[in-house]
Amino acid sequence: MHIELINTGSELMLGRVLNTHQQWICRQLADLGYEVNRQTCVADDARQIQAAVRDSLSRADLVITTGGLGPTSDDITRDLIAQLLYRELTLDPETLGRMEQFYSQRHRTMPASAKVQAMIPAGARILPNANGTAPGLAIEVNPNPFRADGLASWLILLPGPPRELRPMFAESVVPLLSQELPPAEKYVCLILRTTGLGESLVEEKIAGPLKIFVEAGLDLGYCARIGEVEVRLAARGGGAENMVRQAETIVRELLGNLIYAVGDETLESSLVRMLTEQAKTLALAESCTGGMVAHRLTNVPGASAVLKCGLVTYSNEAKQNFLGVNAAALEEHGAVSEVVARQMAEGARQRCRADYAISVTGIAGPSGGSEAKPVGTVFIGLAYEKATVVKRQFNPFDRETFKYATSQQAMDMLRCALLA
Repeated sequence: MHIELINTGSELMLGRVLNTHQQWICRQLADLGYEVNRQTCVADDARQIQAAVRDSLSRADLVITTGGLGPTSDDITRDLIAQLLYRELTLDPETLGRMEQFYSQRHRTMPASAKVQAMIPAGARILPNANGTAPGLAIEVNPNPFRADGLASWLILLPGPPRELRPMFAESVVPLLSQELPPAEKYVCLILRTTGLGESLVEEKIAGPLKIFVEAGLDLGYCARIGEVEVRLAARGGGAENMVRQAETIVRELLGNLIYAVGDETLESSLVRMLTEQAKTLALAESCTGGMVAHRLTNVPGASAVLKCGLVTYSNEAKQNFLGVNAAALEEHGAVSEVVARQMAEGARQRCRADYAISVTGIAGPSGGSEAKPVGTVFIGLAYEKATVVKRQFNPFDRETFKYATSQQAMDMLRCALLA
C-alpha cells in the first residue's frame, strides 16, 4: 500500500512551528502495520497545495493532509481540494449544530466566519472533532482521475492543532483504515526502552545474537534519544508474533535492568508506577536542573501520591536555608561537589519526610567550569533508608540537553534503587 502525508502551513515552512505531525502520524501508522512512502510540506498557497494533493493522488492509495480546515483566511485546504475533485461544498446542519454547541458551552458567541468549517465536500465522510470546531474529512476518490492505473484512493483531511488531530486520528481514522484499507499482512512491533547505555553499545550487545532472526525477516532498529535508546523489534506475516517474542527474550537476557519500559511508557511514568506500587514517597532538591525532574514527574497522572515536594535551591543561600547544607561544606568543597550533593539529598529527605530524596548540583555552562570541574560536571545524590549515594556524571552539552540528560540519570538512579 502506498501512503503519502502532506502537511500544510506557512508557519511550518518559516520554521515558526515545529512540524510534529510528520513524526506522530508516521509512528501511529507504523504501529498499525502501515508504512508512509512520502512526506511533503507546503505553505498556505493555493497552487502548492493543489499541486501536492494532485501529485500524491497520482500514486497513493492513501493521502493524509493536515491543516487548513479552520475559519481564517489562510485555511484554504478544504476549498482547494473540493475544487480539485469537482466536489460541491454544502452546509452540513449537524456539523453546524456541533459547532454552535461548542461555542455555547464555553459561553462564547460563534463568529460568522466560523460557519465555513461546516461546509462539506459532496460525498465526504465527516470525522467529528471533540476538541475543536473544524471536522476532519475522509473522501474516497473513486474514480481517481489522477492515477494511471485507474485505482481508487482515499484522501483524509485532518485539522492542524495536535490536540484536535491526535484524538480524531485515534477515534475516527484508525477505524476507517481498518474497515477500508486493512494491512495486507499481520504486523507485530515491540519497543523496548533502555537507559544507561549508548546506542552503539546496545547494538554491540544484541546485534550478534539476533542475527539469525534478522536473516529470517526480523526488523531490528534503534532510536537514540537524550539519555536512552529504543530497541525496535518488528516482523510481518504469520510467524511474526512468535519471532518478536523470541527476540524479546534474548534482548531481555542481554540487557537486563537497562530495559526500563515497553512501548510508550516513559522513565518518569515508570518511576511513578514503581513508587506507587511500593507505597514510597519522594522529595527533590534540584539546583542546575532548575526543576526538570519535578516537571517530568508531575507530567504523570498520579504523581501527587508519591511526590512530596520539589525544591529548586539554585543559590547557596537557598541550599543552606531550605536543605540545611553546611556553610563550611560550601566554602571548602563548593556547591558542585559530592559533599554538598549528599547534604542536599539528606536534607530534602529529612525535611520533607520522604522515603527517597534525589539531589542534583552541577555546572550547566557555558561558563563557570574549571580544570577540576569542567562545564558539564554534575553530582547526583540519592538518600534513602539504607544509605546515601552520590554519583559524579559528565554531560558536556548545551544547557537544555544538559538538564534533560541529568534528569534522566537522576531518575534512573532512583529506578535502580527501587529494583534492588
